[in-house]
Amino acid sequence: MARDAARVETFSDGVFGVVLTVMAVELLQTGPARVGGRELPEALADAWPSYLAYVITFGIAGQVWIAHHNIWRYVVRVDQMLLVLNLLVLLFIATIPFTADLLSDNLRGSATEQRLTAALYLGTVLGEAIFVNLSWWWARRAGLLHADLDPRLARAIARRIRLKPLLYLVAFATVFVNPILSLCAYLLLVAFYLIGGPGDLRPYAHRAEEASAT
Repeated sequence: MARDAARVETFSDGVFGVVLTVMAVELLQTGPARVGGRELPEALADAWPSYLAYVITFGIAGQVWIAHHNIWRYVVRVDQMLLVLNLLVLLFIATIPFTADLLSDNLRGSATEQRLTAALYLGTVLGEAIFVNLSWWWARRAGLLHADLDPRLARAIARRIRLKPLLYLVAFATVFVNPILSLCAYLLLVAFYLIGGPGDLRPYAHRAEEASAT
């Protein structure tokens, strides 16, 4: 028997909140070390890999939370399979702080270390994207979405989230050119998905106009 989706959303929001908090705590713990009497500006400049990895990873986690919120607006019931798929999404989300820490620590390492940590980072974000796709596919297949959802909108959402794993692979491929360029590609990917698309919330003014016209 299917159940209401509210509890799943609440639990998922809690996981996202913990992940983002852990990332902030990690950043505080890896503050600039003023070794050998270095001045603060020099220490801050030397710690740039940690800040870059934090900004990009926070952006990815935040964008995934927004996408999760938007998609789950249409889910009115859950079953066992959808619970498992959503849990696997959260598994990869919860791994993000670990892979981000590895990435920042090895960004200035050897080419082998850079590529290995970049591959681990890719595995985390790629796994999340794959299971988000599977969650949406299953929700559509199992009839767990709102009955009034336009099938054309459901397909448009599916196409948009299906593109994300491919874009993650492109971002990873640039690590063989330049590790910093690869991180910038991830950041551009975050910016792309922050732009409104199918299924995203519309500006409040537009929704108010639609409501007053009906």
